[in-house]
Amino acid sequence: MPAKVINLTVHGIGKPPRELDPGEDGTWVTVEQFDQVMDAVVDRPDVRITFDDGNSSDVEIALPRLLERGLTAEFFVLAGLLGESGRLDRAGVRELMAAGMRIGSHGWSHRDWRRADFDQAVEEMVTAPQLLASITGHPVTRVAVPFGSYDRVVLTRLRHAGASLVYTSDGGAAAPDSWLQARTSLRHDIDPSWTADVLAGQPGLRRSARRLAAGMVKRTRGPAR
Repeated sequence: MPAKVINLTVHGIGKPPRELDPGEDGTWVTVEQFDQVMDAVVDRPDVRITFDDGNSSDVEIALPRLLERGLTAEFFVLAGLLGESGRLDRAGVRELMAAGMRIGSHGWSHRDWRRADFDQAVEEMVTAPQLLASITGHPVTRVAVPFGSYDRVVLTRLRHAGASLVYTSDGGAAAPDSWLQARTSLRHDIDPSWTADVLAGQPGLRRSARRLAAGMVKRTRGPAR
């Protein structure tokens, strides 16, 4: 097992087939950008590939390219948006599973979990993975936090809900067996130099210090429960 892993997040690829939410276009990449990153991570056991939001490009564009390269990935799906225009449907989730990919939960409807009340938190952290489990036929206990927005309350709720692993958007490398896993998102302006920098896992002392400080704030903010 590698000492550190680099977790990458893909949101959407190619021309968006639906109207994007404000700011969402910043995390869509071209097919060429996606191919460049996937070519760079072939034969890299220290890199994990994840997908958020359950966009239809997961199956239509990403899946065949992953299979061509012998890569596997984990897809974090928005259970409450399945079947909407431009999104995965249940058949798409099953297709990913049949191809050897893993399914995780991104919640129900892309809410900010820090602002969720108790009933919304149950829907996001309990109902969503239960629905995905009923589709896949397997327990779904791994989650990706929407917007990377979490605090002590969110983490406590996730532990109570039985989350076995939690992906964030904190950036940088992660310990491979850590319950909380930092990820780095592909963005619309990436290029080969960005990929090389991220995969090197050496963002520089100042940038690393900012990431560490931000992660500490997220884990400890909010009232204790």
